[in-house]
Amino acid sequence: MAAWWQREDLRYQGGELTLAGQPLTQIARQAGTPTFAYGAGRVLHKLAELQASLDARDLPHQVFYALKANRHPGLLAALRSVGRCGIDVCSPRELLLALDAGFTEAEITYTGTAISTADWEVICRHPGCYLNCDSLSSIRQLGERSPGREIGLRINPQLTASHLETISYAGEKASKFGIYPDRFAEALALAAHYDMPVTTLHFHAGSGYLDGELEDLGEILTRLGDFIDQAGSIRHIDIGGGLGVPLREGDAPLNLERWAQMLADFLLPRGLSLQLEPGDYLVKDAGLLLLEVCAVEEKGGTEFVFVNGGFNLSNLYAYYGYPNVVVPLVEPGEDALRRVSVAGNINEAIDLLAEDILLPPVAEGDVLACLNVGGYSASSSSDHCMRGEYREVLIPAG
Repeated sequence: MAAWWQREDLRYQGGELTLAGQPLTQIARQAGTPTFAYGAGRVLHKLAELQASLDARDLPHQVFYALKANRHPGLLAALRSVGRCGIDVCSPRELLLALDAGFTEAEITYTGTAISTADWEVICRHPGCYLNCDSLSSIRQLGERSPGREIGLRINPQLTASHLETISYAGEKASKFGIYPDRFAEALALAAHYDMPVTTLHFHAGSGYLDGELEDLGEILTRLGDFIDQAGSIRHIDIGGGLGVPLREGDAPLNLERWAQMLADFLLPRGLSLQLEPGDYLVKDAGLLLLEVCAVEEKGGTEFVFVNGGFNLSNLYAYYGYPNVVVPLVEPGEDALRRVSVAGNINEAIDLLAEDILLPPVAEGDVLACLNVGGYSASSSSDHCMRGEYREVLIPAG
């Protein structure tokens, strides 16, 4: 019986784990470990599905891939080749990278926070990029430097839609993100003072939401109506990212048809277009991390499998409790599975990649694959303990 995470482009074939038809044992031999492997075909397939669901409802939309999720040059080139995908950036260096990758200023949105003087110098050199201001301070600082520029406002609806409770961008607890309702009128007045038309409302509801959180998204859209009415000049609604992928057995994929219909029902009667910034949704399950088993040892009643990469390469489990799926490159037999915890090679107590998971017996020198790490892994890696070296392999779209 196939494991729950297997699909056409990620499965055991002839007893060997493959990604986009490529045996991962071969990639591990050639590239060594730690190595991230990405399937470009998976990314483009998900982008096409996303756009098709919106096209089917005649909902005008523009996708801006969230560059912070994964900035591999080959993936950016693949997205650029589609012709219907822009880039969302959150720092000057990301902005410059997007331009270097061939995206035009008109294809780039900038949604950042805590913008410094040096940041503004870069942003203002590229007036064709669309800026979503997330604070009154950023509105004022932009207005002083570039009055008359069309902008968006990132708001905080004080509601969240996250599949995991550990991540919240806009809930009951005060967040650094967005303009709150009690200061929205002040933000509009400040933008008007600098003759900066506000044409987009932006929000980021949460992280990894699936069907079970669509009702939360609907509540956020309802609350958005008050902001739209106050602004009066809005043409676009930017819902940010946050679309999820299955991370655990029993998770069902996000129903794109239901999601798209909810957005169409809200936006079309108001004559508004949609902007969205999927990052993790496009790349997360398109990537995996190959790691060598360094040791297997029982400690305190727990069997630990030690590998040559840690939370400095893939940090979402350590930081947020995101579940990792760790699997062998050779298809296991069900009767041989045992419970283990997978630990990395970083000298920190939180350096665990997975706990209490089932794996077949493994030995020193074996290679394991950590799945669902195509987003927010390599791009947020560090050289902590001077163990930040890794390789990346891109399997082109067929």
